[in-house]
Parts: sequence; C-alpha cells; structure tokens
Amino acid sequence: MSRAFLFPGQGAQTIGMGRALADSYPAAKAVFQEVDDALGEALSTLIWDGDIVDLTLTANAQPALMATSLAAFRAMEAEGVAITDAAFVAGHSLGEYSALAAAGSLSISDAAKLLRIRGRAMQAAVPVGEGAMAALLGLDFATASEIAAEAAQGEVCQAANDNDPAQVVVSGHRAAVERAVEIAKTRGARRAMLLPVSAPFHCALMQPAADAMAEALAGVALNAPAVPLVANVRAEAVSDPATIRALLVEQVTGSVRWRESVAWMADQGVTEFWEIGAGKALSGMVKRIAKGSDTRTVGTPEDLAALAT
Repeated sequence: MSRAFLFPGQGAQTIGMGRALADSYPAAKAVFQEVDDALGEALSTLIWDGDIVDLTLTANAQPALMATSLAAFRAMEAEGVAITDAAFVAGHSLGEYSALAAAGSLSISDAAKLLRIRGRAMQAAVPVGEGAMAALLGLDFATASEIAAEAAQGEVCQAANDNDPAQVVVSGHRAAVERAVEIAKTRGARRAMLLPVSAPFHCALMQPAADAMAEALAGVALNAPAVPLVANVRAEAVSDPATIRALLVEQVTGSVRWRESVAWMADQGVTEFWEIGAGKALSGMVKRIAKGSDTRTVGTPEDLAALAT
C-alpha cells in the first residue's frame, strides 16, 4: 500500500487547533514554541485563545496552519510513523511549506518566517476591496477557465484553484470575478459564490508577492526533501532544491493544480492519503478525485489513537 501525506491550506484554521496535541505530546508543543520564537511573538496564544478574525488574517493564518500541521506530524513521529512511510508529500498552497518542513527540506523556523512574509506580501499586493475570489461548483476546470477568460474583459480573472472535478476557484479583479459568478450561473454551475478571502490569491495580481518571495527564498537553506514533493504548479513530483525554490515563487501567481496532483499520485499507486493538521477539506477533495482511495485525518490525539487500529 502506497501512502501520501497531505498538508492543508488557508481556510482550515480554527481557534484551539493543535492545543490537544501540544498538551499530549511534548514534540508537538515544541513546534508551537519554535514558531513563536521564530516570529518573536506568541502566535500560539492567538491560535488557542484568540479571535478567529485575527487568526484568519493571512499573515497569521499561514504560519499558524503550518505550525498545527507540523505539531501533528511530530506527534505522528512520536507514535512511530516516519516521513519515509509516505511515497510523496503535497500541500495545498501554503501547505507546500508544511510539506517541505515535514520532509526536512525547510526548517520549521524558516517555514514560519517565510509564511509570515508570504502572508503579508500577498495581502499587500492588492488594495483591500480591489480583488476577489469565487468558487464555481459543478463545473470542470476547462469550463471554469473559459468563464474566467470571458469575464476578464481587460482585467485579471484566472482559474486559481483546480480543487476537484467539480470545484474550481477563480481569482482576480473584483468586478471581473463578479462577472465570472454571473456567467457561471448561466453555464450550469451548481453554485457560484464569492469567497470570504482578504486578497485574490494565485493570479497575476499577486506578482508583487511573488517578487517578495523570490527575495525571501533566496536567503534560505533548502535541502532535498526526504520524500518527493508533488508541486502545486507542476502536479508531479520534484526533489531538486533549486527547482523547489523556483516553484514556490511560481505558485504565488500560478494555479493550484490540486485535482491533477492527487490524480498523479493515484496513478503512481498511492491508495492512502493522510491529511495532517487542521480540518478535513483535502480528504473530501481526494474522495472526489481518487475514488476508492483511503483517507485519514491526523489533527487530534484521538486521530492518532485511531491510526493504530
């Protein structure tokens, strides 16, 4: 049986995530301390006792979700599960940083600092209110891409997240994204709605953030991961550090090819997908992409206990 470890992206955050892991596993608690030290602030206090509005700010959500994923991963290791028990790692958008930290390519400290920079840069790239993202449900990627192109009308509107066979997210200028929502409704979308996000991620408007990440990543040590990373923008495995560095820059403006990534792993023989960290969104997508595959979520001590069964 071949296995992949998956790491969630933005939207999975909840107040209290990871607290039970930190209480039960010293190795998990140490991750939150390492992230707090790296950022020079008590992000763990915000995660466990703060306001969801503050946690959802992208500069906080990104390192917070990585910390929670790595805490869960360290708890897994304490229970005898190793990174090499997976054939591949993959992460949804910011989850790629979690995947790389789990695979030893990035230190947790560097991942936290990079995600803080990434979150701030993505927020700053477009003035609040000028960009938007929308989910188009019930349409495939090709149709959603056509709708985005039609809606652009000289503005930016791109298919940003190809999440599963019937869920595509478009991103760009607010007016263009609003046009895409209306067009999608005439093209048979089951639902089309604006998402509560603070910036238009994964489109050309994020170029200033991509430039900021190119500069930030240039100063960070990247090792070859212990197991290959299935990269968002390639939807195939990569291990070369220079390639990974370039792709982390490219993914800021590029599409998250999640459907293709999961399908590629299934084609390589992966039958078991473990979602490590907060939430269960990726597991739902996997079930719609790789039908019949086994999914598990690892985010609580109870989840870890269930792994032994």
